[in-house]
Amino acid sequence: MADSQLFCVAEERSGHCAVVDGNFLYVWGGYVSIEDNEVYLPNDEIWTYDIDSGLWTMHLMEGELPTSMSGSCGACINGKLYVFGGYDDKGYSNRLYFVNLRTRDGTYIWEKITNFEGQPPTPRDKLSCWVYKDRLIYFGGYGCRRHNELQDCFDVHDASWGGVPPQPRAAHTCAVLGNKGYIFGGRVLQTRMNDLHYLNLDTWTWSGRIPVNGENPKHRSWHTLTPIADDTLFLFGGLSADNVPLSDGWIHNVITNCWKQLTHLPKTKPRLWHTACLGKENEIMVFGGSKDDLLSLDTGHCNDLLIFQTQPYSLLRLCLDCIGKNAIILESQISLLPPKLLQQVLKKITFWTAANHREEQRAQKEETENKYQWISGN
Repeated sequence: MADSQLFCVAEERSGHCAVVDGNFLYVWGGYVSIEDNEVYLPNDEIWTYDIDSGLWTMHLMEGELPTSMSGSCGACINGKLYVFGGYDDKGYSNRLYFVNLRTRDGTYIWEKITNFEGQPPTPRDKLSCWVYKDRLIYFGGYGCRRHNELQDCFDVHDASWGGVPPQPRAAHTCAVLGNKGYIFGGRVLQTRMNDLHYLNLDTWTWSGRIPVNGENPKHRSWHTLTPIADDTLFLFGGLSADNVPLSDGWIHNVITNCWKQLTHLPKTKPRLWHTACLGKENEIMVFGGSKDDLLSLDTGHCNDLLIFQTQPYSLLRLCLDCIGKNAIILESQISLLPPKLLQQVLKKITFWTAANHREEQRAQKEETENKYQWISGN
């Protein structure tokens, strides 16, 4: 059970795509820094994380592979991962690909979408999107345009907007609640923002900047915003206006228009250009990203999975975790469980065995690094 191959974890990365479908978290793309060089991660690899067992698995992909990129926008609809845009060695992209995640034989095959009507958005990265009524609605991003493409606002026809739209921006974040697509922060020219807007996805009408009651989160970019209830959004991390990686978490209630900062989050785990997905019991699963200011020190890419609990777990989940953590003590009783419950318990045992193994490896690595630094300093 302590096999290091069994308890592997996806590679360090930032600027990647991640989605949850069913019991699995899927991670694709992004980049990492190796000896001061930015290296895009393989385009034919997708990593899956089993939420129940805590095991990572790498799958090789086939088909019309996207190029290796960072800053792409990934979203899941009906079991299919769609990837749009991004930045690769040739520049910005506006290509759209999809892969079916619900394969029966474990084969993941990319397809490039070319049979669409109309014009795609111009090439860009660091964009976001809303998923609504089987539609992918892309917003913002950073890219290059020819002179005849320049406009004061967005790629869509400005006449179709209602209300007052946000300023053009990149490295922002989007989330959907009901029929409203929310946007928070991001970079506007040389300024990082902390404004909140929503677009009515039925009427195509902007709210204008939403007035907030009470305290506001800091200005930031490269953060995440995740819906965790019908009226609640969870904001985490990013890079502040003074280039400090952030580890703060905030809850926003769209009924009261109030932000509330969470005080129990770890302050030693800043993240930016990470991903955040909602788990089966409304836990936030934050993967990858950087703990450093990418603009000045691009070496702090991460591969640990941070899980933030936003509401009490079910009694079943608490009992399974208790058994999984104390499997040695309860060994003689576990085999007496009904088959269906036994399968759940065995997955939890695997989960906590893997978690403990990775924590031991992380502690050993930190001890070795600290010892090396002490020797170098003396």
